[in-house]
Amino acid sequence: MALRTRTTSRAILGTGGVEIEPPPPDAPPRFPLSFAQERLWFLQDLAPHDGLYHVVLGVRLRGHLDVGTLEHALAAVVERHEALRTRFPRCDGRPVQEIGAAQSVHLEVCDLGAVPIERREREARRVASEEARRPFDLAHGPLHRSLLLRLDGEDHVLVWVLHHIVADGWSAGLLMSEVATLYTARVEGRRAELVAPPLQYADVAVWQRRWLRGEELEAQLAYWRDRLGGVVGELELPTDHPRPAQPGHRGAILDFEIGAELAAGLRTTLSRAHGATLFMTLLAGFAALLSRYSGSSDITVGSPIAGRTRSEMEQVVGLFVNTVALRTDLSGDPTFTELLARAREVVLGAAAHQDVPFERLVKELQPVRDLARHPLFRVMLSLENLPPVELRLPGVTVEDFTVDTGTAKFDLALAFAEGADGGLLGRLEYDRDLFEEATVARLAGHLQNLLRSAVADPARRLGELALLSEGERRRVLVEWNATDAAFPAERCIHELVTEQAARRPEAPAVVCGDVTLSYGELDRRANRLAHHLQGLGVAPEVRVAICAERGAELVIGLLGILKAGGAYVPLDPDQPASRLALMLEDCAAPVLLTQSALLDRLPDGHGARTVCLDRDREVMAGEPSSTPRSGAGPRTLAYVVYTSGSTGTPKGVMVEHRGVANLVAWHLRSHAVGPEDRTTQVAAIGFDAAAWELWPSLVAGASVWVPEEETRWSPVRLWRWLGERGITVAFLPTPLAEEVLASGEPAPAVLRRLLTGGDRLRLRPAP
Repeated sequence: MALRTRTTSRAILGTGGVEIEPPPPDAPPRFPLSFAQERLWFLQDLAPHDGLYHVVLGVRLRGHLDVGTLEHALAAVVERHEALRTRFPRCDGRPVQEIGAAQSVHLEVCDLGAVPIERREREARRVASEEARRPFDLAHGPLHRSLLLRLDGEDHVLVWVLHHIVADGWSAGLLMSEVATLYTARVEGRRAELVAPPLQYADVAVWQRRWLRGEELEAQLAYWRDRLGGVVGELELPTDHPRPAQPGHRGAILDFEIGAELAAGLRTTLSRAHGATLFMTLLAGFAALLSRYSGSSDITVGSPIAGRTRSEMEQVVGLFVNTVALRTDLSGDPTFTELLARAREVVLGAAAHQDVPFERLVKELQPVRDLARHPLFRVMLSLENLPPVELRLPGVTVEDFTVDTGTAKFDLALAFAEGADGGLLGRLEYDRDLFEEATVARLAGHLQNLLRSAVADPARRLGELALLSEGERRRVLVEWNATDAAFPAERCIHELVTEQAARRPEAPAVVCGDVTLSYGELDRRANRLAHHLQGLGVAPEVRVAICAERGAELVIGLLGILKAGGAYVPLDPDQPASRLALMLEDCAAPVLLTQSALLDRLPDGHGARTVCLDRDREVMAGEPSSTPRSGAGPRTLAYVVYTSGSTGTPKGVMVEHRGVANLVAWHLRSHAVGPEDRTTQVAAIGFDAAAWELWPSLVAGASVWVPEEETRWSPVRLWRWLGERGITVAFLPTPLAEEVLASGEPAPAVLRRLLTGGDRLRLRPAP
């Protein structure tokens, strides 16, 4: 069936604006969708069981309520407005509006009188929330439903749920006002004085399709192309949880209030004094907050706009609301006054070009689409300016009843409304898959602190505006910095290992395959190496490169360098020769410790004196086994480790002895490593994690177990090896940890701590 429209509904353009002629009574029942309806239909079609796009009206009715009269009033309102009798079947594969005849409305009543009184309120909110989320069938309708919760004979809650495709927030106010008028008239035995709506929404959809094209559309699109063209910076806020690949839209609401004094300052000191509206001021403040949170100076915020640009539309029920993207430039750390001027320009420009439907704008700009993200922005800001609706029913007191749908369309949606005492009522709807309530509460507090600071001094630059409360400042500057803990700040790391050798010389220090190196032997061989290195000129602050396979000789080499007073520079033998050459040249080490099997992997012409830990062992055996005088102190360089170079040239990071001693003390406190523990050395020597594995264990007197290479690179084999060797504390790089956790292998029986690092862990061990 071909799509038909009301051929007599036409737009007459002239100097007086746009007049939309009403349709004849015998108009065909099928019409095109408006642009906004098209987008909502598409989104709902992608997730037909999702109750995300609902308008929910909740009112508390205390007193004697005539349920039959209320049901009659609801039916009369549905009869007055075609949008409430519309469904959206497919016609030739495309959705159309199909308007049905008026039908009776059934007001379902749910009696909660049997629920214990102390739980009744909570149960009412639970039932209302479930009703708000229950999906509609767009193709068959109806797209509205009503539920009356009876808490007792004099206490009811009306929950009216409409699909957003047939109504918006403005429509909700109209509908409730008409219900009140019809109810009151029937109770009082008179005829309701309601004027027939001048138009129906389908007429507006037809007009919009005809009017918004050609030169008018192109003129408005040109503005948005200029404003939003190029790359709109993605707002990356710090979240409590990683963003899921598929959005769950699990939402929650946080209500807060801006007091009358601060609200007055926003209206006068900022808005009125600078020729701005309150919304412009709130936009400037919110953008400044988001910039501080994200570190970005390019902030795009979505905002709903009523979309009822003609007087004929004000009494029509339907989806008029449009969304505009407000892109604000915060570069250069402007003053708040300067930012407010920028926000004013942004809002005025958007208002002047608001007729472009958001759906048409997205199609024009073609941003990168991602189901987990909104196409142009992730946060919303609104200031409610809907016509005030004061509901009065004879014999009944009417109150708002907030229904929490438990959904969220955006990461954050901040809405303000005027409060009764001159303050502002704020509501933050947030995505629970991203944020915890405490985080959102802090954000709301920080926004108020920032606005308060701006009111006090609008000439202050954004970076100087206060975010933190006095309590938070005290926590950050004092309490969180009260982290001092006792550690051997005046001792060198090799001295702490030597103490263990004196205390437990026969205890195993390093185990690698068939080789077991006791603490006593480790100490003696490291001493001999240290004497040899001192003979080669090694002293405090002298760097010694070491390129060796993981195992006993590597540990001897590291400890020997420290005992000589030098600083070791670990080189991973698996790294390319070009990278090794770069690090050798950069660190300017006069001596290089290695193994004979690795000589061919080393770059030519490095200029360092080469000592082979295996080949030259007999030479070093003639050195004294006594502890040499290292000359090193707590602020002497202990080692230099190089960054990965993923963002450029690898850079050497210099670590002093006191830093290593502090790390060791923290590690031992946190993980309670002791002489009875068996730990691992898995990380490549060129990574800083190797120092985390070795030094705490050796200072604690634990035994360090080194898996062979073929075991190290097989996640399942390594996991089993931990159990076979009785490992109690193990460190695994994050990718390796994820593989063993995903393997399904049972955890090693005596493993009490699995440590990981280097990246975010996406899996968790089974409890």
